[in-house]
Amino acid sequence: MIYNDLKEKTAVVTGAGKKTGIGFAIAKKLAASGCNIVVADLGKPPVPGESLKSATSEEMKEIAGELARTCGVRTLAVAVDVTDNSAIAAMVEIIKGTFDHIDILCNNAGASFGVPNTVLGYDEAAWLKTIDVNLFSVFRMSRAVIPLMAGKPAAIVNTASRAGKVPPIFNSAYAVAKAGVIMLTKTMAKELGGSGIRVNAICPGQIATDLEKWRFGLEASFLGTTVEAQEKEMCKTIPLGYIGPPAEAAELAVFLASDASRYITGQAINVDGGQCMEL
Repeated sequence: MIYNDLKEKTAVVTGAGKKTGIGFAIAKKLAASGCNIVVADLGKPPVPGESLKSATSEEMKEIAGELARTCGVRTLAVAVDVTDNSAIAAMVEIIKGTFDHIDILCNNAGASFGVPNTVLGYDEAAWLKTIDVNLFSVFRMSRAVIPLMAGKPAAIVNTASRAGKVPPIFNSAYAVAKAGVIMLTKTMAKELGGSGIRVNAICPGQIATDLEKWRFGLEASFLGTTVEAQEKEMCKTIPLGYIGPPAEAAELAVFLASDASRYITGQAINVDGGQCMEL
């Protein structure tokens, strides 16, 4: 769906540097509505032997260029480590050199480390790193970007997860982090409502991203089965019966960024094929 009110607005989307992810899908849908895009991701070279690869600077620049060409919007690719305040501050200065104002912030960057593992067996450093990337980054990025949103209505959309509402096994740090994102979303919505900044979260369930496929691979290895078998078992828990593409999550995120949701704030909305139906 095209949201005409997004035309000529500017959005920062973290974790948007890989075409297989939710971040790219969000950036693509925003750009299709005429929104200028800051593609923010790690932008680091591939690490030999790394099973889940981060976005490279080349991938980010390619995405930014493609969105500019196909959608006729202004774009900027910025490498940033969302766990590093100095890197975030440097990103903000780069953004200021191109855009006067930010209208939308999508805190989408996320990762999981040290899994699968029980709470008793979880490596503490990996547990804390997972919390840092998924939860503290939302705090850091929001605190840095909100000053660029002053003076006009704006929207922040945080990527939480179904895991923040329904506890998974062998992935406690990720679940705790995403539950924290949901509560941070609500507190920010209360604090920023008077400034005209709405804050909401999307809670994806099973979405066909690299992270999800990587997780299925880990689970298959841990349980002595196959990736295909794990996916099949997961689909049995989804009333709609399939694992959603990134575009399904992006559609909700862009709706929450648009004026179509102007009276919605402080909400954490599921996009999971019906997996989570609790009150």
